[in-house]
Amino acid sequence: MRAAAIFGLGTLPADLQRFQEGSLSSWVQGLPSSPADADAIVIFGGDGTIHRHLPALVRLQLPVLVVPAGSGNDFARALNLHSIADSQKAWRDFESQKLQPRPIDLGVIRALATGTNHYFCCVAGCGLDAVAARRANQMPRWLRSHGGYALALLPSLLNLPAPAIRVTACDGCDESDQDKARPTLLVAFANTQFFGDGMRIAPQADFTDGQLDICRISPLNPLNLLYMFPTVYFGRHLRSPKVEYSKAQRVRVESEIPLDIYADGEFVCETPAEISAAPGVLRVIA
Repeated sequence: MRAAAIFGLGTLPADLQRFQEGSLSSWVQGLPSSPADADAIVIFGGDGTIHRHLPALVRLQLPVLVVPAGSGNDFARALNLHSIADSQKAWRDFESQKLQPRPIDLGVIRALATGTNHYFCCVAGCGLDAVAARRANQMPRWLRSHGGYALALLPSLLNLPAPAIRVTACDGCDESDQDKARPTLLVAFANTQFFGDGMRIAPQADFTDGQLDICRISPLNPLNLLYMFPTVYFGRHLRSPKVEYSKAQRVRVESEIPLDIYADGEFVCETPAEISAAPGVLRVIA
């Protein structure tokens, strides 16, 4: 078997040694140029690293193993890979054919201003989530990996943006079916349960059902939001009457003024955009 290793920020080729010891595979470093160049890909890094490689991973259609080694590892968490040791075991089982790769969904953001498509693996969002992600990305990497998203979010709770956002679940996106824009604190479009380094923003998300889970939070006063904040780690925020939760295969998101859309902690585009699920386009080892 031939394996290709990809290294994200903060990881080194030396990290590969644990996987090479006793391995049955031959290893190369870097992204394969074609499916004929490797049998599997191992990515050392976090959500941002995976996000940047998604177009190539979808094109190559090779089995992918994630090694959680980034400042945020929500995709690995969704795959039940909580440590490097978990990824090592999954790799050994894959090499010995005890474990078969399985197809999972990705999300797709289509920027309506440019017509370009962007894949995401975990969660896309705008509103408060985008504000926190932008601030977290300005922090040192060591701080981001130790609760940086939560630290970036807390100052925003005292000055809550609530822009008017319209979210329309659409089959053809008929103008007559569009909802009215209304004040929204946060709207998340989830392929997996987790974002923000462990927050279960979409506790019912299933990356094999061909749908996105949509979590929309209406404006709250700062005290109530501070009370709700820790409940997101357990998915209990869904009990609040200020939280709407639904599923859709494709939605259009619009706003009265352009708003940033972040996905997997990375800036993608501004509204308006269409966001959809792409069923079974990524093969993972987990």
